[in-house]
Amino acid sequence: EIDLMQPESTLICVLDPWFHQAQVERLASRNIRSYALDLVPRTTRAQSMDVLSAMGGISGYRAVLNGAMALPRYFPMLMTAAGTIHPARVLVIGAGVAGLMAIATARRLGAVVEAYDLRPEAREQVESLGADFIEITVPEQASEGEGGYASAQSDAFYKAQQEQLADCVARSDLVITTAAIPGKPSPRLVTRDMIHRMKRGSVIVDLAAERGGNVEGTVMNEKVDVDGVTLVGHVDHPSRVPVHASQLLTRNITGFLMNMTEDGRLAPPADDDIVQATRVTDNGEVVHDGLREAFGQPQAAQTEEETA
Repeated sequence: EIDLMQPESTLICVLDPWFHQAQVERLASRNIRSYALDLVPRTTRAQSMDVLSAMGGISGYRAVLNGAMALPRYFPMLMTAAGTIHPARVLVIGAGVAGLMAIATARRLGAVVEAYDLRPEAREQVESLGADFIEITVPEQASEGEGGYASAQSDAFYKAQQEQLADCVARSDLVITTAAIPGKPSPRLVTRDMIHRMKRGSVIVDLAAERGGNVEGTVMNEKVDVDGVTLVGHVDHPSRVPVHASQLLTRNITGFLMNMTEDGRLAPPADDDIVQATRVTDNGEVVHDGLREAFGQPQAAQTEEETA
């Protein structure tokens, strides 16, 4: 498809450039200016263009529905003539957009919900949705990276996190993991030993399956059994809600495009923080500094216009 595009044309899409070096370099060699919507910074001004947040909300919603369908029990507490049915326990790991939507959906279905996020400031959001926030003591380290996305942590951090999460995972009927780091494989949060402690029939939905998964044993786009626990590794959840996913994506692209137009013509402002964060290729080369570093290329020289 890249070879079918005209030189000097502009491409705006979810490019996933960190994991598609060959395509990015091909765009540059074809002299195509490209912008990656998945690099939109999580700032107030860019909220209407934030594709990852829009699609993340759908993924969190679908994760709970998938988990509920795979779980051999009810979510809500029911009092019947035959006795009381206790509510399902749901653990959500990661209280970003997808995690918060998962919490809200599980609560609406009647589950008892716990949630964990390495950012202390997430507590207020978690509790506002009626879930209990889990406190875990881990080595202090920056929890938020550049652009409002999660940052990678040390091996010691993840080890301490796993040890303290083990009891929470063991008592849960459904676990939903949402931890993803831009440009890197998904951090391993749930080990095989932790799964072994869960009740048979429990379910784990791994929303990070596309990048190796947060759960040991996850298989992308498959549902597998590990020690009697069902691991759901489906990806591309937004395609399963196509009507609203398409509406949201259209609004994201429209907002992004309008930010780069002047008098009805495409005129990307060089000093705009959103344009700078998302521009991947231009003038026949890869211009995104982070990608150039990842690809082993020297930093791009600034033009006189950008320097000014």
